Amino acid sequence: MEQDVYTSPLVDRYASPEMAALFSNRFRTVTYRRLWVALAEAERELGLPISDEQVQQLRQQVENIDDRRIAEYERRLRHDIMAHIHAYGDVAPLARPIIHLGATSAFVTDNTDLIQMREGLRLIRRELLNLIAALAAFAERTRRLPTLGFTHFQPAQPTTVGKRACLWLQEFLMDWEDLNYRLDRLAFRGVKGTTGTQASFLQLFEGDHAKVEELDRRVARKMGFERVFPITGQTYPRKLDAQVAAVLAGIAQSAYKFANDLRLLQHLHEIEEPFGVHQVGSSAMPYKRNPVRCERIDALARFVLSLLDSPFQTAAVQWLERSLDDSANRRLVVPEMFLAVDAILTLAISVAQGLVVHEPVIQRHLAEELPFLATEAILMEAVRRGGDRQALHERIRQHAVAASERVKSGGENDLLDRIAADSAFGLDRPALMKLLDPQRFVGRAPEQVEAFLAEQVRPILEAHRELLGPAAEVRV
Repeated sequence: MEQDVYTSPLVDRYASPEMAALFSNRFRTVTYRRLWVALAEAERELGLPISDEQVQQLRQQVENIDDRRIAEYERRLRHDIMAHIHAYGDVAPLARPIIHLGATSAFVTDNTDLIQMREGLRLIRRELLNLIAALAAFAERTRRLPTLGFTHFQPAQPTTVGKRACLWLQEFLMDWEDLNYRLDRLAFRGVKGTTGTQASFLQLFEGDHAKVEELDRRVARKMGFERVFPITGQTYPRKLDAQVAAVLAGIAQSAYKFANDLRLLQHLHEIEEPFGVHQVGSSAMPYKRNPVRCERIDALARFVLSLLDSPFQTAAVQWLERSLDDSANRRLVVPEMFLAVDAILTLAISVAQGLVVHEPVIQRHLAEELPFLATEAILMEAVRRGGDRQALHERIRQHAVAASERVKSGGENDLLDRIAADSAFGLDRPALMKLLDPQRFVGRAPEQVEAFLAEQVRPILEAHRELLGPAAEVRV
């Protein structure tokens, strides 16, 4: 790696090698050539005067790439695709006359973009499923572990650790559905010509519309697509970029929520992200265990969310059959969204697989707040024993206010002692403690987790077992 030029941290530090390779210059160049091979093959199959030897030479030279030669051509011609065509013709001279026959630049650029997005979504799909599996396993293990619930980050009715994990898991399942929908409907630009009319191909096939239609289908199938856009301008609709970006941003949003919640929980010392044996938390404070993975997830997710506006605006401002103000923008936005989401999911999987739960701390925090949270149950039990509901409500309110002030002043919560000492309630300390069993306050949380995993999650994991396996390692 050169040290005197800028390189993207997404490639150098965060994204997986697979995703980085997918958006590399080499992948694009090889894919351009594979497209030219597919076009020549299909044109020959449909009767154009292209020889087997020409197609064979194209096929043999697909990976014989000279980046310097391509760069030299582009500096001279000021046209990137013409540079690629000339460089390909240099190594396949027999086929030079028929490379790119009838096509426009968007034939290779746009179709390559679609192939990259398809393969990128497949990588993201695999990572997302592994994250879902990791969170499902965590939710299963902790489905019955009571914990203090929070609304407004203020103590609220208890839930369970597993139920809270299902809040994260459910959002990722929504992303899974969105991703699969978009992947299933991803269409190929195909063979459309300069303004999408296929006029050049109609001329090549001497007015035979059926052959032009078949050419479109054959090239798409050779590149692994069953769906082809029926209508395009020079480019495929840029709205597709926005739709794919929305899926990626949705995953980033879910991951941000997941990681941000864990940062709050790590502050409370209840649940922590994994921490390496030799990991250093701070250069100045050796005792620290900062939630660096979750913080990095949130940083990358915020970056992805900031990019979402760009493909929507690009799609909105395209002129008529096309304009070129999309090109530089898309070269930046599309790869970086994929690379960043790939990095986010790698981090999220590592966090979900290694979550550390500190049950004593969870129990202590719950015990500190349960007397306040149990006031309704205490009130109802006292009324059942013959008390006046309205009078007792006022007395318990006064006791709760006094106990709260004591806690805020640094003292212990003595609400139960106050109630036990108040004869109006008729409840001694043992009777009150029975009412404070945490399991009484979590409602159907364990059952909700079990039903959610059984009905919503496990069928997906079972149906796609082939995607489960080792995830990419966190690089830094």
